[in-house]
Amino acid sequence: MSHPSLTSNIKLSPDVLIQELAGESVLLNLKSEEYFGLDDIGTRMIAVLDQAESIQAAHDILLTEYNVESAQLTHDLLQFVLQLTQNGLVIVND
Repeated sequence: MSHPSLTSNIKLSPDVLIQELAGESVLLNLKSEEYFGLDDIGTRMIAVLDQAESIQAAHDILLTEYNVESAQLTHDLLQFVLQLTQNGLVIVND
């Protein structure tokens, strides 16, 4: 599995159900039958990633919404996508 890059496009896997409640989310991977919880920031990150045309585009949106350094946000987004990918929650398209 290759590491996601800033030009990668991220989409929720068709095998994943997501339920948002009070700003947080629970994701269910139907294949593995595992649940994953996301806090409010993770919930916003996955929503933006799923709609944006690239990780870079998601970064640019999130940078305007959160008080964070650009380099830190880039690192956090790439790590987040890597974890989501490893758990079969998203599909990365280069």
